[in-house]
Amino acid sequence: MDFSAIIPALPGLWEGMLTTLQLMVLGVIGGVVLGTLLAVMRLSPNKLLANVAATYVNYFRSIPLLLVITWFYFAVPFLLRAITGEDTPVGAFTSCLVAFMMFEAAYFCEIVRAGIQAIPKGQMGAAQALGMTHGQTMRLIILPQAFRKMTPLLLQQSIILFQDTSLVYAVGLMDFLNAARSRGDIIGQAHEFLIFAGLVYFIISFAASLLVKHLQKRLAV
Repeated sequence: MDFSAIIPALPGLWEGMLTTLQLMVLGVIGGVVLGTLLAVMRLSPNKLLANVAATYVNYFRSIPLLLVITWFYFAVPFLLRAITGEDTPVGAFTSCLVAFMMFEAAYFCEIVRAGIQAIPKGQMGAAQALGMTHGQTMRLIILPQAFRKMTPLLLQQSIILFQDTSLVYAVGLMDFLNAARSRGDIIGQAHEFLIFAGLVYFIISFAASLLVKHLQKRLAV
């Protein structure tokens, strides 16, 4: 084993890590926003909205993420062509980002829904007794408390998404793992670069897990 070639390759690996982090951060933001909307729909007294959200969640939680990434890689350009009538170039990054947002929204939805249901129902009734609408109650009273309870779970799912970004190799996107693998193949040291990549993933994920445990104690009500 010779790891000396890793140091000269660090700039290229860092570019791959930036792609990985961008996918994770934007995927989490989009997934939480869409997941919150789905959670509110699932808890809505409107049966149509609740059923639509439940179907979405059950569907995306029942298929592999790799399949979703592949689908959106081919589907996003097709959908944009159907909407705009023009051939709009869509890179692998954009299609993978859409796939992560859509897929993770199903998991974030269940986390948010559990957080909302953990809030005593009496608070909803008290807010309505004060004349607040359902939307005002959710936005000003229920969701702020729910997000405090579910922050550790949201971060835990974000760690999983960070690890899952490695699946973008299927569409040729040069993330951290793909950059390490490619560099290792070029110079004939694939094992060393893959071991290094695994060590980096472990350090980041383990450190983030410790942060989640700390927040679970700090945010406990």
